[in-house]
Amino acid sequence: MNAPEPASHGERVPSSGAFTVGTDATGELLVPLAAVDTGTAREWADAADADQVARPEKLTEGDTHLNVTRTFCFVDLSGFTAYTREHGPHAAVRQLGEFRRVTRNVAAKRGVRVAKWLGDGVMLVGTEPAPTIALGVHLMDHFSESAIRVRVGLATGIALLFEGDDYIGEPVNLAAKLCSAASPGEVLAVADPGALPEWVSTDGEVTVRIKGVGSVGGVHRLRVNADVS
Repeated sequence: MNAPEPASHGERVPSSGAFTVGTDATGELLVPLAAVDTGTAREWADAADADQVARPEKLTEGDTHLNVTRTFCFVDLSGFTAYTREHGPHAAVRQLGEFRRVTRNVAAKRGVRVAKWLGDGVMLVGTEPAPTIALGVHLMDHFSESAIRVRVGLATGIALLFEGDDYIGEPVNLAAKLCSAASPGEVLAVADPGALPEWVSTDGEVTVRIKGVGSVGGVHRLRVNADVS
């Protein structure tokens, strides 16, 4: 089956599914994605141990919390404040806009959710370790030659899902602190080496000194494996 001809700006290209691909006003390809719901609403429904359609007076009393296993990825622009001071706010905003655009795009393609923007950084959440690790290393590699490089922290574990869209727990804090401890262009992860994509390598385990926590062992410094295409 032949691929559709590229569309001119703003045109839509027929696809074999229910959605169509096309290009925006800048000529960038737009690819709609569709998937079965595996988000927090589905998890709440699956975890409920009560009659979900019971009369109000018969519904189980007490507060309910949901523990979920997630991989958390924190990424930030290293040296953003210094860059803003040297190059001015307009140049800094352009860099920040590019960072957010690329992050949103890559996260969507890898099935990882942008949980929240943190000024010149971002918190990302994945249901599986490998795609989330791939995202973090991808962003590090993409911005390796940029005017502002990124640093990345990753950790997997059980966290409390709070009020439907916020996460509380040790893996969240650890991923954030690893990001803060990383050098520009560095990815620090507490991860199972077996969960690494084949194109991602580890330089082995290192011990990272984290302010307020102390020494954290079993941390992997991740990089792109140049020998795997």
